[in-house]
Amino acid sequence: MASKFLIFSLLVSFQVLTFTLADETGFVGTVNPKELGLHKTRKFSHFKFFFHERFTGSNATSVTIVPPLTNYSTTSFGLVGITDNALTVGSDPNTKVVGRIEGLYAGTSQTEFNLLLVVNFVLTEGKYNGSSIAVLGRNRISLKVRELPVIGGSGVFKFARGYAETSTLYLDANRSTIEYNIYVSHY
Repeated sequence: MASKFLIFSLLVSFQVLTFTLADETGFVGTVNPKELGLHKTRKFSHFKFFFHERFTGSNATSVTIVPPLTNYSTTSFGLVGITDNALTVGSDPNTKVVGRIEGLYAGTSQTEFNLLLVVNFVLTEGKYNGSSIAVLGRNRISLKVRELPVIGGSGVFKFARGYAETSTLYLDANRSTIEYNIYVSHY
């Protein structure tokens, strides 16, 4: 009986010590998941967006900040660029704008044309106004359809996860049209 009491006392002491140390740091504490909306049922949504990049001219929407290294001209290794494009509901640039895609991209492969893509899909319509979906991953341009992970979001998309499929509908030296299908799980 004494040994059970001793073990119980040690466990309680350890628990108290753990909470005391956590509280003493000043930057960590426990959270009630209900306060974050995590008690709600997860929803699964599919968003289909298009964006229309312009690489040249005074209204360029995707611009190179650091050019690729000269000995990697076919892979764009070393390239760093930023993008800020309108998201539309259709492949025609004149269709309804429902948000923006903002972020950066970098040429990260020495052997093939791949981009590291870090973007936010910032929505401006309806119940999604002010919310964003964050995507980060390898965009292997040579594939017809590429998959990238959804790593989170804000607003309606807090604690979001999922994936995005992207495909290039049109590309030349001056502009492109890209389609995104985003499958996202959120509360």
